[in-house]
Amino acid sequence: MEQFFPFILLAVMLVVLIVLPARQRKRMQEQAAAMQAALTIGTPVTTTAGLHGTVAGLGESTVDLEVAPGVVVTFVRQAILEVRRPAESTAVAEDLSKPADGAV
Repeated sequence: MEQFFPFILLAVMLVVLIVLPARQRKRMQEQAAAMQAALTIGTPVTTTAGLHGTVAGLGESTVDLEVAPGVVVTFVRQAILEVRRPAESTAVAEDLSKPADGAV
């Protein structure tokens, strides 16, 4: 059994270094594809280039993003990195900006 130990160790290293990361990469690609397929008009998104916009139109393989009022640019669906969460309400932001000691 000791003579096969190096081969067993090599096989374990192969699984850890190649197979497991490939599975994780595939799972991440599937999640990204599902997110891109579920896009709807009005959804705030971020592109892989860091551009923030709102989905204004959907094509078969493209997405039109409104990046400013009246400014619409077209991206391929794969360029959509994530769906942005809505910003916190302004009341919460105002409470955080006030000094803790009550001074104005």
